[in-house]
Amino acid sequence: MAEEHGELQERIIAKDQHTKEIDLVNRDPRHINEDVVKVDFEDVIAEPVGTYSFDGVWKTSYTTFTVSKYWCYRLLSAVLGIPLAVIWGFLFALISFCHIWAVVPCIKSYLIEIQCVSRIYSLCIHTFCDPLFEALAKICSNIRVAVRKEI
Repeated sequence: MAEEHGELQERIIAKDQHTKEIDLVNRDPRHINEDVVKVDFEDVIAEPVGTYSFDGVWKTSYTTFTVSKYWCYRLLSAVLGIPLAVIWGFLFALISFCHIWAVVPCIKSYLIEIQCVSRIYSLCIHTFCDPLFEALAKICSNIRVAVRKEI
């Protein structure tokens, strides 16, 4: 009974990922574009003290910049948003597919194969090198070094 309930919850969660409600107010909940594309008039155009244009020109420039940026973005997103969403969806699906069906199995296969090689290498080292180094250690163990200071 508990297994059936767990499977049902997994199906509901899987279905909710594709049909969940999107937030139309907060469209960047993870703040990935917080400092990248947040460009205001003051970030681009600024007049230093002593070189001011007419107030009317400044206000009109501000309005023109703000409105044109807003509407250009909306038009570009209306025309290119859906095709680019398809391209990005395809690209990330391709990356996921390659990662799931090629990269991870290759890494797992490599780790299994290298474990076998590692054991053989370890056996060879212990078989051939350990006796050699133990013999060298016994030979060098009787060496005594004395430091004397001569005046």
